[in-house]
Amino acid sequence: MADISPSISHSFTVRLRIRNHYGMLAKVLQTIARAKGDPGAIDVVHAERDYKVRDMTIKSRDDAHAAAILQSIKKLKGIEVLQVSDRVFLLHLGGKIRIQNKVALDTRDTLSMAYTPGVARVCVAIAEDKSKASTLTIKRNSVAIVSDGTAVLGLGDIGPEAAMPVMEGKAMLFKEFAGIDAYPICLRTKDVGEIVNAVKWISTGFGGINLEDISAPRCFEIEQRLKRELDIPVFHDDQHGTAVVVLAATLNALKITRQRIKDIRIVIAGAGAAGAAVAKILLAAGARHLLVCDRKGIISRRRLPELDVSKAWLARHTNPQDLVGSIEKAVVGAHLFIGVSGPNILSVRALKRMAKRPIVFALANPVPEITPEDAGRGARIIATGRSDYPNQINNVLAFPGIFRGALDARVSDINEPMKLAAAKAIASCISDSELSDEYIVPSVFNKDVAPRVAQAVVAAAHRSGVAGRK
Repeated sequence: MADISPSISHSFTVRLRIRNHYGMLAKVLQTIARAKGDPGAIDVVHAERDYKVRDMTIKSRDDAHAAAILQSIKKLKGIEVLQVSDRVFLLHLGGKIRIQNKVALDTRDTLSMAYTPGVARVCVAIAEDKSKASTLTIKRNSVAIVSDGTAVLGLGDIGPEAAMPVMEGKAMLFKEFAGIDAYPICLRTKDVGEIVNAVKWISTGFGGINLEDISAPRCFEIEQRLKRELDIPVFHDDQHGTAVVVLAATLNALKITRQRIKDIRIVIAGAGAAGAAVAKILLAAGARHLLVCDRKGIISRRRLPELDVSKAWLARHTNPQDLVGSIEKAVVGAHLFIGVSGPNILSVRALKRMAKRPIVFALANPVPEITPEDAGRGARIIATGRSDYPNQINNVLAFPGIFRGALDARVSDINEPMKLAAAKAIASCISDSELSDEYIVPSVFNKDVAPRVAQAVVAAAHRSGVAGRK
């Protein structure tokens, strides 16, 4: 198995006191290279007669690798490690978001209109017509990011406090890519009923609800109940955001391989929130030959007595031949592998049993189901969930634009036609002349993506009858 490359997510800055002697800096760089670290910026902090103090940024694979690199540096004569700063932790100091006023409170007139007494007139108008809250308050442009911290990234159940940095990051993405004000709401309960009630109670001030990092199968029930009981859109991004971007990547990959979705064999590894949603959107897009695997192997109708509601749906709507067996059996002859499970699920041996030059989406983060280096031995097109490899399948391509469109159209629901439209819009951001094996999804920094997705979502909302605004 190939090593994962050093990443900015495990980068640190080390302050070194280096003796003024020919070749000393080169010796440090050689030591880092031998330890398989990746040096970056080097800055002189100050110089003395006999020493220079330098800040050096280094990427590593993980915490253990960073510690090994530092230990190697400390062994060098004439080098003193003065300080080590984890760049990721520094970025999170004090949180990553804040509330900022849209109107400067710098005169008595402005204060009187923004607050008392002028604000009372607006309150009365909303009391007489509650729909005016969507135009006269922050509700028109706000989303609650709700989590209970039970399925955070690949870390699992780490609790609501530990989930906050992820939810803050999500709020940053909403603001940066769609101009939406989003708020982290991390609930100290795992009870489905309590979560549903908490979201209902706070929903007054929000135009939409984004459910995040809630473990399966509870996430399915929470979303379904909130969809029934609220009149604003509810969207579980771990399911539907992932599914939308996977479909977009699939559509573009199949353009390159000149195949049709209805003809190819697809295997999904992972039957949790993301896996179930990916399966549903692929079926809606025309897929016919689809297998889904969980920890016990292929999900089939023979396993119905042991399956929860979500997996039972998969058993009834996928695997038309009712095959059984391990993931190694499932991938034989498959044209597309989609991993939304865990690290190192797909072996090189299994990869070689797939169809010739297949498509591999290994999306587990930070360690994928198969490393791109290993997948490159047989696959033609490879995508991951990581930003340090080509073809990053990232939910940020979907949810900002989807919510922007949903808020603009004042929808009551984000339905399947809107999700399909979003996927096609993402795919369309890459022209046929630009498409390549290493460019099947647009960059997350492509400013055209969110507006194009929003436009498509608004149009689909009107066509499907869920738009509340002309």
